[in-house]
Amino acid sequence: MATASLSTPASRIFSFSSLSIRLRTLTTAARATTTTTSSKKKQQQKHKEHKQRVAVKEKRRTRSDREFELETIKRYGDTSFHIPVLLGEVLDVFPASKPLRRFVDCTLGAAGHSSAIIEGHPEMEVYVGLDVDPVALEKARGRINGVLDAPLKAYTFLENFRCIKSLLADVDETLLDAGIDGILMDLGMSSMQVNDPQRGFSVLADGPLDMRMDPQASLKAEDILNSWPETEVGRILREYGEESNWYSLQNKIVKARLQGGLHSTGELVDLIKSATPLSREGRQGWIKTATRVFQALRIAVNDELKTLEDSLYSCFDCLAPGGRLAVISFHSLEDRIVKQTFLDIINIESRDGDADMIEEEAQKKDLRKIRIDIDEDESWIKQMIQGFRGTILTKRPITPSEQEEKLNTRSRSAKLRVIQKV
Repeated sequence: MATASLSTPASRIFSFSSLSIRLRTLTTAARATTTTTSSKKKQQQKHKEHKQRVAVKEKRRTRSDREFELETIKRYGDTSFHIPVLLGEVLDVFPASKPLRRFVDCTLGAAGHSSAIIEGHPEMEVYVGLDVDPVALEKARGRINGVLDAPLKAYTFLENFRCIKSLLADVDETLLDAGIDGILMDLGMSSMQVNDPQRGFSVLADGPLDMRMDPQASLKAEDILNSWPETEVGRILREYGEESNWYSLQNKIVKARLQGGLHSTGELVDLIKSATPLSREGRQGWIKTATRVFQALRIAVNDELKTLEDSLYSCFDCLAPGGRLAVISFHSLEDRIVKQTFLDIINIESRDGDADMIEEEAQKKDLRKIRIDIDEDESWIKQMIQGFRGTILTKRPITPSEQEEKLNTRSRSAKLRVIQKV
């Protein structure tokens, strides 16, 4: 009897086991739900932070609210070949209401900007256009000749804009004394250059490792990759390309020299692919890395940043009182130099005692006059920074409208900054 009373029926054992299994299942499900909920919350938080970062970025930029005029682009460019970036905005910087008797285009390209400005200013007396690319210059001359009027004297040179002062003196010794009313610098590569594989600028088309803006220059990207010291190659990738994976790329480039070196853009792209982890920015992450590497090499080959900084000071010196210098940049390194140089220009202090105090008082009056003129006539100017030598008319750079970005994806990184001489 005692043994019978201590035994447990099979049905009760089964029920306890079932209950235990159900409890474990519910516990696991609850943990999974908690984990899922936590994961969702993290994703929502990340999405919220991303939206906040985008909002801050959008707030810090001044996207153009100008109506995009496709017909104007078709008139002065070619939607399938060359599209002048921020054309309408540049025309606003040099409006028909303000006389523009002397104008210089430092980066002529296909002359889209220049031809539009020339037609908008029949009062123009002297035009000077510069470019280091002979193919672009030849095309530009044809376009400019098509819009020239008899009184206008036009001069075009196969030269770098670092030579602007000497070139203007060669054109007319009085130009530097009188000053230039408007100067434009468009620092982007033209579609003509990018679409020609033989120039070596394209990540997606195989060609020689050239990357020279001026075909007559001696240094090529191939020379840097195959013969420059490895530390210098790394510095270029790090500073000019802002590439975080620069050390790995530097080592692979040096190793490639043992197998004969790199001699084509295709070989360089293959090396970049092998050095870019698949987890980095998705399957197409190598394209972004390659874009940064190509940018770094192009800057080094053409000494772009030092040339730009020196030329900004020279261009400002060439301006007449009230004259404007407009610069379109396409990457952060260029834009940073333009921004800082403009600030340096307007804040240079004079050191000649009482005479300078008198001059400063006169300049303050001029600044007030500029403020009134701009408020009344030019609604595109949102915020300014005023100094004694000049006024920065774009506290935040102007960027393309959404309509322009849709038509021309290469314009999305463009930034326009403008300074006016007092």
